[in-house]
Amino acid sequence: MSIVLEKKFEMKRLHKLFIYRRKLITPYVQRCLTGVDVCTYMISTLYLMTLVYEHGFLLSKDDLYIIHGIYHAVWIVFLIQTTLHILLNYSATKRKYRRLAWILSALLYLTLLPVIFHDPVEGGFVRNIWLFFNHRLYHIILFTLLSLLQLSNGIICLLGKRTSPSLILASSFLFIILIGTTLLMLPRATYHGISFIDALFTATSATCVTGLVSVDVPTTFTTEGLFIIILLIQVGGLGVMTLTSFFAMFFMGNTSLYNQLVVRDMVSSDSLNSLLSTLLYILGFTLAIEVIGTGILFFNIHGTLDMTVEQELSFSAFHAVSAFCNAGFSTLPQNLGNDIMMNEHNLLFITISFLIILGGIGFPILVNLYQTVLYKIKRIYGRFSNKKTTVRKIRLYNLNTRIVLVMTSILLVAGTLAIAFFEWDHAFAGMSAQDKWVQAFFNATCPRTAGFSSVNLTSLSTQSILLMILLMIIGGGTQSTAGGVKVNVFAVVILNLCSTLRGAQTVSTHHRKLSNDSIRRSNATLILYLCIAFTSIFILSILEPQASLTALVFECTSALSTVGSSLNLTPSLRTESKIVVILLMYIGRIGVLTFISSLIRQQKTAYYKYPSDNIIIN
Repeated sequence: MSIVLEKKFEMKRLHKLFIYRRKLITPYVQRCLTGVDVCTYMISTLYLMTLVYEHGFLLSKDDLYIIHGIYHAVWIVFLIQTTLHILLNYSATKRKYRRLAWILSALLYLTLLPVIFHDPVEGGFVRNIWLFFNHRLYHIILFTLLSLLQLSNGIICLLGKRTSPSLILASSFLFIILIGTTLLMLPRATYHGISFIDALFTATSATCVTGLVSVDVPTTFTTEGLFIIILLIQVGGLGVMTLTSFFAMFFMGNTSLYNQLVVRDMVSSDSLNSLLSTLLYILGFTLAIEVIGTGILFFNIHGTLDMTVEQELSFSAFHAVSAFCNAGFSTLPQNLGNDIMMNEHNLLFITISFLIILGGIGFPILVNLYQTVLYKIKRIYGRFSNKKTTVRKIRLYNLNTRIVLVMTSILLVAGTLAIAFFEWDHAFAGMSAQDKWVQAFFNATCPRTAGFSSVNLTSLSTQSILLMILLMIIGGGTQSTAGGVKVNVFAVVILNLCSTLRGAQTVSTHHRKLSNDSIRRSNATLILYLCIAFTSIFILSILEPQASLTALVFECTSALSTVGSSLNLTPSLRTESKIVVILLMYIGRIGVLTFISSLIRQQKTAYYKYPSDNIIIN
């Protein structure tokens, strides 16, 4: 009997200890870990800033000593943070970490080997391992990955605080623009220095994948500066939140349900199960298309531009990334209208045009096309191998894909024919018939929305300029690297207009009824776009009285649609005008509806309805 009482007493004491730990100890542990995480976010930011400072300035011995101390502090903080999470909250850490996160943690602990063990006197395999884990490059790569992981995880955690996704998206682009501005002002980034407003203008143009520049890119920026620009283009083209979400989920994995829902809406994933695969598709498509584009461009220019092989590869990679991200930046004077590019380089213009098209139709369409091709290959393989085929799908292309592909084809064909008609004996005079058709196709593609130029736009006819303005307003597809009101929005507005003129009660296409929310958002997007464009044109007409109205309309439309084309007005803008154009590029990349939504407090769902009434129209 006494043994049973003792066991009950022991169980009761353990139960009290468990409750005591849950109520009193666990909250303090969580606060401690939260504080350590905040310190880690700060030290990660400091590390990245120090890394930039080291490679952007000419350093003295004292500077190198301080930098070495900062790197040592970063190493200690990472070790403390990882160790405390494993020791104090192992169960949550085990659920949160993916395999790659554990690998990074193991690699971090391996940096202790050179500290615990002295340098082996004898050479061989053991000493090579010791030197590898003590190598500075190994430490820099590891600390950079860990810093990016920590910052990405911190940004994703903001979503769990119910922060507005629109506000996070707008803030993330602003943050990258400010970082890019600082990087472009580094001494090693330019040949003769650059003013703050020009650095901000260029960083905004690159991050917002626009292409407008207030300085001459080839003569202003060094190789390091061009690398910073193309890095900003790549980050801006993919989207800051796409990269952040991928990095956090790929390494950490188990984020909150709310976080995953927000990220799913940002990348247009079908479900939470396919969220990570969608992010992988986006990055995979980007890398594959840019690599293929680089190869084709290199094949076309090899031995024709008086460059070394390394310079040709750099040129090809830069323009492939710039084209796919619809940025329009070029490392050549006069952009692609340089004299050496206008002869026997039709393959280059065609390749860049298709890179622009692929980047502009949107990642959801690329994913849908890939899934469709994969499905058809499996069906054909199953038919010839007499194996069980996959389940037959009735609708291979979703409605969004159909609308974007149809509208893109119509705009490209109509734009090419119209520009060829107006410029055949005008801006294209003196070219062969083949060159004229290639240039017509190229100049019909670039306004949607990559600002490459092959001919001087001021030499184009008024009709071609007006057509380009219309193409810039329409832009590319949603969830793409393109700007404008988007072809999806334009198609819905046109369909709604046609339904209203026919007296139809609903808006439908391809045997599908469009939702009222899609119609309302499309109309709101177009109205907001036109209001912002008119306001900016009005302001610039006051600030730039010497500029023609056509040039002002073209400039503002190009900036708001993130196109990058200009009638030679950008370099002559005054500082106040450049600020207006910077705001237009920023708003255009985020999206006019998203930007305004981030500034206005969203109304809560109302569980009641007002009685309906009619307004007299016409």
